[in-house]
Amino acid sequence: MNSELTRSGETITITVNGEAKTIACMTVKDYLHSIECDPVPIAVELNLSILRKSEYQDTILTEGDQLEIVWFVGGG
Repeated sequence: MNSELTRSGETITITVNGEAKTIACMTVKDYLHSIECDPVPIAVELNLSILRKSEYQDTILTEGDQLEIVWFVGGG
């Protein structure tokens, strides 16, 4: 996690898959790590825009963001 962000102690409220969450200010990558989510089999939408996996590290979640996490499931 970006230590500069966590040192501030700032918390924000975001919506994740329709549910309000209060979290520390962090990047998308750090949030996925905090919920033990493997970023490979998922797609992430932030405020109605799909994020590229390369953007997870540099995209900082902010107050009021809406995050949708979709897991790809194989089968038949």
